[in-house]
Amino acid sequence: MASIEDRVRKLIADNLEVDGKPVDASMDLGSSLTDAGVSSMDIVSFARVIQDEFGIRFSAEHCTELQTIGQLIDYLDSNAA
Repeated sequence: MASIEDRVRKLIADNLEVDGKPVDASMDLGSSLTDAGVSSMDIVSFARVIQDEFGIRFSAEHCTELQTIGQLIDYLDSNAA
């Protein structure tokens, strides 16, 4: 089975675009999706994709706390089903 990081990176590449081009899934773990140019609406949609993929639910607090890709991966490592 693929690691959580690999799965998240694949979901980024498959589900997010900026100016009609896929977001570079090899981005640094310290980067945020907003740094990559992803709109807040697309981030909300992506949160739903993550929830469905990993069988978790995010609270509004989580959405504001998980600022970087690395923080998201760490959270999923600790909380994913």
